[in-house]
Amino acid sequence: MEKFAKKEIWFVTGSQHLYGAETLRQVAEDSQKIVDGLNQRGNLPVEIRCKPTVKTPEEIYDLMIEANSAKNCIGLITWMHTFSPAKMWISGLNVLKKPFLHLHTQFNRDIPWNDIDMDFMNLNQSAHGDREFGFICSRMRINRKVVVGHWQDTNVHAKIAVWMRAAIGWDASKGLKICRFGDNMRDVAVTEGDKVEAQKIFGWQVKYHGVGDLVASIEAVSDQEVEAVYSEYLRRYKINSDHVENIKYQAKIEAGMKNFLDKYNYKVVTTNFEDLHGLKQLPGLAIQSLMEQGYGFGAEGDWKQAALVHIMKMMAKGLKGGCSFMEDYTYHLYPEQEAVLSAHMLEICPSLAESKPTIEVHPLGIGGKDDPARLVFDVAQGRGINATIVDMGGRMRLIVNPVNVIKAEPLPKLPVARALWIPEPNLETGAAAWIYAGGAHHTSFSMALDIEHLEDFAEMAGLELLIIDKNINLREFKKEIRFNDFFYSRR
Repeated sequence: MEKFAKKEIWFVTGSQHLYGAETLRQVAEDSQKIVDGLNQRGNLPVEIRCKPTVKTPEEIYDLMIEANSAKNCIGLITWMHTFSPAKMWISGLNVLKKPFLHLHTQFNRDIPWNDIDMDFMNLNQSAHGDREFGFICSRMRINRKVVVGHWQDTNVHAKIAVWMRAAIGWDASKGLKICRFGDNMRDVAVTEGDKVEAQKIFGWQVKYHGVGDLVASIEAVSDQEVEAVYSEYLRRYKINSDHVENIKYQAKIEAGMKNFLDKYNYKVVTTNFEDLHGLKQLPGLAIQSLMEQGYGFGAEGDWKQAALVHIMKMMAKGLKGGCSFMEDYTYHLYPEQEAVLSAHMLEICPSLAESKPTIEVHPLGIGGKDDPARLVFDVAQGRGINATIVDMGGRMRLIVNPVNVIKAEPLPKLPVARALWIPEPNLETGAAAWIYAGGAHHTSFSMALDIEHLEDFAEMAGLELLIIDKNINLREFKKEIRFNDFFYSRR
């Protein structure tokens, strides 16, 4: 697997001076072999770097401070090869700002039945060394991921890889800059939120720009820039329209918007069809193309979902399957197969497309502008996850629901990108749970990630997480929501 450039995870082994120099040399050698093995055979998205064994409170504290200030370090893997008295870790864990995974493993896979002696026992003490470390983490109420198993096991590798991708998302979140062209759609509640709280929790910088700023950037685009973007459209998509000028106007929007976003290092953008002053079309194809390039997007000013789209795209980089802004639109309540038809007016990312998308130009019926060009396609069939972030007042809540995308009937009069899916466990229960949880109609939808990726991300961010899956019981789910209200009100 191609590694994320310039990012690394630090492997930190705990021990103590009690064991003597010879044992500590063996501990360091074993740690390096584990790191080399994980890097070579683990199929991991981030390089692991082995750090010197920590044996004192001062060494632990200094290493945690170093990790905090190292921009390329996005997380730690901790392992207690021998017995590392956990009071040594208190000061270091108190200052650590990076996420960490606790790997509960041991160097040898099997017990050497005929040769085992006390020297072997003294060297291989992860079974209780890691439990000592686990206690202090729990005593200090520290969120982390625990992975149990031999370091050469492919299941262990898979869990580490999932956690690494969550760490990539968390790293992308810190300092993420979000550009809002216009405000939120008028009178809509769920797209609102506390931007100060979002910056405190996630690190997001949510900034506002008037649509006039965007229009000025679009008007400054040269004919050569427009032709370059249009040539990319010809290469990546099929064109099924004679309205070339309408398509080229979307190319002009894309070039102007990208120039503006890149100038200020924005990775996320929102628009609002109620605020299009100076634009000839609602951005459609332009937004779809930018999302395919990795930018996050939210319609109607929904900056929370826009940020989540970008973060999930970063987490999924290199994996099969796409990610997009999405909206639950209308239901198919046919008793034998109830399903949700999800789409948005124009802005669904083509990374989800079942086949090569088609550029079409049609009237929109909303916004009062020229007919916008957009990509039309069906989302590929298969499993995905629907996720949303909502502001519950004093905290953010992440809601995740696995879905199964199925084949839709032809939709000759609906020229948009669309997906038809069955939410887990079914539409009746899934939709009821989503509504009890206060889930938004806007989501970030991925066919590359699963629940575990977002569960790990939520742990890193200290987010409330609600999962709606095949195991849900509505009575217990409503209790969980009430218990969470009580828990978070006391934090």
